[in-house]
Amino acid sequence: MSNSVGGSNPETELAALSPPESRAARIDKVERETRIARLRDGMREQGIDAVFLVAGSNLRYFAGVPWGLTERLVGIAITDTDAVAICPKFEDSALAPVLQIDASCRYWEEDEDPNALAADVFGDLGVKVAALDPNCPLWLYERLKNAGPAISFRNAEPLTTALRARKSNAELALLSEAKKMTLEVHRRAARILREGIRASEVRAFIDNAHRAIGADGGNTFCAVQFGEGTAHPHGVPGDPALAEGDVVLIDTGCTVDGYNSDITRTYAFGAPSDEAQRVWDIEKEAQQAAFDAAKPGVTCGDVDRAARRVLETHGLGPGYRLPGLPHRTGHGIGLDIHEGPYLMLADKTPLAQGMCFSNEPMVVVPGEFGIRLEDHFFMTDDGAEWFTEPQSSFTEPF
Repeated sequence: MSNSVGGSNPETELAALSPPESRAARIDKVERETRIARLRDGMREQGIDAVFLVAGSNLRYFAGVPWGLTERLVGIAITDTDAVAICPKFEDSALAPVLQIDASCRYWEEDEDPNALAADVFGDLGVKVAALDPNCPLWLYERLKNAGPAISFRNAEPLTTALRARKSNAELALLSEAKKMTLEVHRRAARILREGIRASEVRAFIDNAHRAIGADGGNTFCAVQFGEGTAHPHGVPGDPALAEGDVVLIDTGCTVDGYNSDITRTYAFGAPSDEAQRVWDIEKEAQQAAFDAAKPGVTCGDVDRAARRVLETHGLGPGYRLPGLPHRTGHGIGLDIHEGPYLMLADKTPLAQGMCFSNEPMVVVPGEFGIRLEDHFFMTDDGAEWFTEPQSSFTEPF
């Protein structure tokens, strides 16, 4: 084994982990108010009377409410001058401490129709054109439309995605903290590997390690793949045991104040084959090419093309053909693990300061192995900067 793979055990590695002494500041009310002000600017430009946010990442982004979507309607109607929250009455005491904007509240009881209440709120606010949260499901849209047939509904996605794409300094600090945590967890996970260890054992360790290091909870997700299983981008069912000479691919993340990490490391357990080493080197080159292409004003699609050009010069692809890259080069990241814009050929969004992306132009060799190096960068006025140091070696990953 290498110096950074194997040689330890879960108990030793967990005991060495603790939360950082200095933590990134959480998003405060002042920043939420700034976001609301920018949202209102966009509403005026597009002739929208109100944006209606439902439980999910947009409600958290603008109002601080971290709740997930359920069958019970929770939302906030935001107009040019007002904000009105709609919530089940029995949740009033839970809403108050998490609501981080100035808003009045309208409550509904269990035997009342919350959609009719929403229509009443729109009427009281004089809303004729409402833009719905893109996280709003079809069933909820239909109920709101039936309750308020005079209202013209639009999709708020162009507003919300554009605002969320460019992160503030506070958001960058939270993202950076989460990614540093996950990278350290990766390093510790590599140390516990041994021949015969099951993927489930590694996943359990990574979950406990994220908790020990101070993330919001355990893993937000975790994929542990060995050998041929690494050729499947999101894994296959089962609980494989690690064998000498296997390629190891681990993809995991956590959250800090809701902001996500999502880092993949691929390395050799024992001596790698010449072909695995060759493909790892190509993957590393493609990832660097995407990073080098990321300049302000360059489109997301052009970054994807830069990675694919490298693969094609080595006989991989073209396009999505295998052996090669079967998916996009990367995705935006923030309160959602995957959020727009995306580093894919069809996305013509120009890169701009504050945007954050994964960079993961995976190479799949069907039936044999896959190599994915996933790190994240953020855009500055001068170009891209890494959140964390990319992997530099197939055999000495940390």
